[in-house]
Amino acid sequence: MTNIGFIGLGIMGSPMAANLVRAGHHVTGHDHHESRMRQLADAGGRPAGSIAEAVAGAEVVITMVPDSPQVEAAVLGDDGVLEHAEPGALLIDMSSIRPETSIAVAEAAEARGVRALDAPVSGGEPGAIEGVLSIMVGGNAADFAEAQPLFDVLGKTIVHVGPHGAGQVVKAANQLLVAGIIALNAEALVLLEASGVDGRLGLEVLNGGLAGSTVLTRKTEAFLKRDFAPGFRIDLHHKDMGIAQAAARNAGVSLPVTGLVAQLVAAAKASGLGQQDHSALLALLEHLNGCYE
Repeated sequence: MTNIGFIGLGIMGSPMAANLVRAGHHVTGHDHHESRMRQLADAGGRPAGSIAEAVAGAEVVITMVPDSPQVEAAVLGDDGVLEHAEPGALLIDMSSIRPETSIAVAEAAEARGVRALDAPVSGGEPGAIEGVLSIMVGGNAADFAEAQPLFDVLGKTIVHVGPHGAGQVVKAANQLLVAGIIALNAEALVLLEASGVDGRLGLEVLNGGLAGSTVLTRKTEAFLKRDFAPGFRIDLHHKDMGIAQAAARNAGVSLPVTGLVAQLVAAAKASGLGQQDHSALLALLEHLNGCYE
């Protein structure tokens, strides 16, 4: 059993923490929302009123928050993780953030005698609930090996992809792919239905061929029912597309399709869809095509 401090119990963090509890680990969690801490208590974990309380005595600290500023505040800020983590503890940031932020966190952690990994995930809320996330990990190989049993609880595809920050670069690549695939699937459905083809039948046969994907499998019902209840919000994907574009600039490469998809995501956010699931790109495309007129 590992003593784990878990910071961030949102759509992803809550089921991840619950899975760790079910696996026999002692999880103490903190979140700004009382309702989320009650969910942790119901799952068998221990709510903490502060980061300091969550981190006290923890062998491993996991952070799962929305963006770089929240990681910086929770980890590097006053009364944050690094002020209270035990020397030798392992900090695993599973948020999706800028690679340079992950590198800065690792450097600050090392100065405090704390080891760090960046380990963003893919798979959305269903993957978090089912414990089948894809986890892309940056950091030292020995620290990755130590964290592997915890990753095995949370995910199915777990790969050490390189040094600090590398996990975030792979996650940026993941997010540009997911957004692009969602957008093209949505365009395919618009074409099918505008041509008088049954959308369900069309997507079914497409998903059985080379055009098939995990994205289409997971999002077909949302598309067909126009059910855009958030599993992964447009707002967050907009943030991630910005990270992908910044990573491309830092690497000195041109990603023109990524730029186009980023504009679609930005338009969805600007049109008021930011709190909806990223499958709501379909709603944007239908609006562009006058489907509601």
